[in-house]
Amino acid sequence: MDITLLWIPITLAAAVVQTGRNALQRDLTARIGTIGATQVRFLFGLPFAALFLVAALAATGEALPRPGEGFVGFLVVGALAQIAATALMLAAMRERAFSVVTAYVKTEPVLTALFAIAVIGDPVTGPMLAAIAVATAGVILVSHTPGKLTAGGLRPALLGLLAAGGFGLSAVAFRGAILAFEDGGFLVRATTALVAALLLQTTILLVYLLAFDRRALAGSLREWRGSSTAGFLGALASQFWFLGFALTSAANVRTLALVEVVFAQIVSRRLFAQATTLRELAGMALIVAGVGALLWKAV
Repeated sequence: MDITLLWIPITLAAAVVQTGRNALQRDLTARIGTIGATQVRFLFGLPFAALFLVAALAATGEALPRPGEGFVGFLVVGALAQIAATALMLAAMRERAFSVVTAYVKTEPVLTALFAIAVIGDPVTGPMLAAIAVATAGVILVSHTPGKLTAGGLRPALLGLLAAGGFGLSAVAFRGAILAFEDGGFLVRATTALVAALLLQTTILLVYLLAFDRRALAGSLREWRGSSTAGFLGALASQFWFLGFALTSAANVRTLALVEVVFAQIVSRRLFAQATTLRELAGMALIVAGVGALLWKAV
């Protein structure tokens, strides 16, 4: 496959793996709280990411890439935004259906495109904006319930939308960090940035938990089986996301990732016994149409 198109299967893999991770974290939230479940993807994901980096260096024969100007700033912004977004998403999932909260979060591509233009100058074309608009309209249709603003009040909707903004900002910042390396192939640059981000995030969260919420930290260690699985899936999903960011704009990656809404519907039906309405099916059809238009332009 042409390397310029490699971001497509990589992003689809990321969406599949992330759906599984979100479901596991949602379950952990009920047992160890929002902050405890948030830190699982970082603390328990870091060792797996480190293994990915060792494998990448061995496979390519490359050395660790040298960080250039702006790397640290992009890394810090991305790390903090992702922590906040993950906590907001899990808080929303405690109050609303798994698939619907995923849909709120997936309004992210519009914000990602705006952040990409403003922060790192990634080009966003007219056809790309049209594809994003169609897919996002599908997300809104999936999320909307006639006669109600939300099926649980405004709080879960607001939390989901704030999470979308956080994830959009983190995606653009992480792409900026990857591009800031002075050398190295896309695999090593992406994986090095991932390990650096997880190390920073783990440190921040460990300090916070030791100071303010030791019960949540103890809970994640007590639930080590579920935490380890969620950590592995989190690291694997992040590996795919970072590879995607290394190959194309964050807006492209996050728009294609809207297929996660479809995957989330399947998870909701099978694991959480949550029904899918005709309106949600119509919304998913728009999502697929928007994603299809994006891929058609890419190919």
